[in-house]
Amino acid sequence: MRYKYIFLDLDGTLTDSKEGILNCVKYALEKMGTPLPEPAELNKFIGPPLFVSFTEFCGYSPEDARRAITFYRERFSDIGIFENKVYDGAEKFLNKLIDSARIPVLATSKPKIYADRIVVRYGLRPYLKLVVGAELNGTRDSKAEIIEYAIDKLEIDDRSRILMVGDRRQDIEGAKQCGIDSCGVSYGYAAPGELESAGADNIAADFDELYNIINK
Repeated sequence: MRYKYIFLDLDGTLTDSKEGILNCVKYALEKMGTPLPEPAELNKFIGPPLFVSFTEFCGYSPEDARRAITFYRERFSDIGIFENKVYDGAEKFLNKLIDSARIPVLATSKPKIYADRIVVRYGLRPYLKLVVGAELNGTRDSKAEIIEYAIDKLEIDDRSRILMVGDRRQDIEGAKQCGIDSCGVSYGYAAPGELESAGADNIAADFDELYNIINK
């Protein structure tokens, strides 16, 4: 077994969270008095930490970005969080990981307080050894910090046994920064060529192909 620890992103990897995220982004932008961008531009908000998205995509100052995040969470905490669904095949895939003695770990840039509620609500928590996410105060919000935290919590000595799976360049770049292998999933929210440009070690089109990559 080459990969024992399978670190998994959440949004765009295990769940289709587009509706909730984009509705909350629109809500925040309206509260900020910012014109709504085109749908293709809005999709960029799915994956990166919110602070990064609001500063890079909207040109907000750090102070305005934090205000926008507050507005986003006004709607997300009760409504947007469950405008979500588990991808078809995700639970079967997680079952196969467990049956093959792999250790699935959730490593998401979403705040852990929300990730915990989502995986419980949609029945994913029993499959996961550990859930790691960002904190609401802005700490541990980069994918590299999240990966490192998970490695430390699990006391993993051999990083060659870890595979980071995600749908955005931040997942791939975070894996590289931490010295672990990565696999992008093209069914998520990445723009065409994004995962390749980020240097993903592998790219899977669906859960079956992802499992075959893990099981090589």
